[in-house]
Amino acid sequence: MIIVNSAMQQDNIKALLESLTEGEIKYTFKEKKGIQLIFETTAEDKEKAAKLAKDAIKNTDWGRVLYFNVVSQ
Repeated sequence: MIIVNSAMQQDNIKALLESLTEGEIKYTFKEKKGIQLIFETTAEDKEKAAKLAKDAIKNTDWGRVLYFNVVSQ
């Protein structure tokens, strides 16, 4: 499971991560708690999944200026 903490662009983050696949890593939106977006991931290495999600968000036009963080659990 990974958690994306962001107060803005939540719909864009959900759409981006649910459409993102790299190798065996896929993301499924689970729930929203306040500013937390919780995703299940198929990745064995949760840290790698968190880094991939963070990089994907940063590589968007809106993600470059977005204040957010991604943590694995």
